[in-house]
Amino acid sequence: MVVFDIVLRKFTPLNFKIMQTQSFDRNKHIYKNDAFVELVKDAVRFFNGTPVHTLPPPESFLGTGVYALYYTGKLDIYKKYGELNRLSYNFPIYVGKAVPKGWRQSRISDNPENQSKELFNRLKEHSRNIVAGHELNLDDFMCRFVIFESDGSDMISTIEAALIKIHRPLWNVALDGFGNHTPGNGRFQQAKSNWDVIHPGREWAEKCTGEYTPKETILENITAHLNSIG
Repeated sequence: MVVFDIVLRKFTPLNFKIMQTQSFDRNKHIYKNDAFVELVKDAVRFFNGTPVHTLPPPESFLGTGVYALYYTGKLDIYKKYGELNRLSYNFPIYVGKAVPKGWRQSRISDNPENQSKELFNRLKEHSRNIVAGHELNLDDFMCRFVIFESDGSDMISTIEAALIKIHRPLWNVALDGFGNHTPGNGRFQQAKSNWDVIHPGREWAEKCTGEYTPKETILENITAHLNSIG
């Protein structure tokens, strides 16, 4: 009984710290930082000034980062991109990223003392997919990229999103699926992507058994997107 009385006195309302509630004010939850905006703009400007290389790049390299692919060929479906990129590479057909190993699980930053070839390997993978894709010629593609090291690698997703928002690349916005990976064993019930409908050839995509979007509908979406750029 004595112990019970002590416990009861300890937790009487007089001893509680009453949390003061506040009325809701949305403005108190908005983060604003002009320096961050300028940092993103500066990274985009740097990206746009980097050298353009063949796909894949001529030499292997270490690092992670953000990249863009540019179409320069004469295939009718992408002819407008070829014309827009004839004099300068300002209209990427695809923008992507390569993050440090383990980033998705633990959000670790890039470690300059133990770097891998994530970015170079990603570009090589895209090269193989283009070679496999119907009517595509690897010689019609160029690429540029930025390597983010150490804490800078935490900006990779932000810069990728900024570039997609600015350029609205066709293979990101209107023809999805180019960056997809094999779904793995037992998961082929899904539909193959719109990209694989237009450019069949990837072995794993042909195994997908789900109902996919009709080719005619996809082509209409591509035409509408092309009419909105340049």
